[in-house]
Amino acid sequence: MKSRVFVWGAVSLLLLLVACKSTPSGYKQVYDAAKPRSTVQQDTLVSSQAAATPSSSNAAAQGSFRVERLTAVDGSGIKQFSVVIGSFVNKTNAESLKNRMKAQGYNAFLAQNEKEMYRVIVATFDSKANAIAERDAFKVRYAPDFSDTWLLEQAQ
Repeated sequence: MKSRVFVWGAVSLLLLLVACKSTPSGYKQVYDAAKPRSTVQQDTLVSSQAAATPSSSNAAAQGSFRVERLTAVDGSGIKQFSVVIGSFVNKTNAESLKNRMKAQGYNAFLAQNEKEMYRVIVATFDSKANAIAERDAFKVRYAPDFSDTWLLEQAQ
């Protein structure tokens, strides 16, 4: 009798372990679902400081726009207007996107704002019109992946 209980217990345990086995595809599904949440979504409202200047309010009407004081983490200097494709709290995630864009031919670099958010910038310009044109071209090229690409004006 004891051997019969032991056998059934062993078979039950084996079935339980086999049934609960995770698969790599299961991990991938969870990772893919969580990946969009790793980027911090930007609100499309213009800050009160940006709305006070005519050039900023005009750009806001043409899409997402924000005014911030940035410091370059790597790469070249930041001009007045920048095309931002990603915003991250985690520097490793920001560097990953930057490296992906560099591999595709962009001179991408990282900048950090006063709230310690890492911005992934693919282009920076002195002209607002050039920045808008580059942002729009980038959105078309990578649609729908980077549909939330936005402009950032360097605060003085």
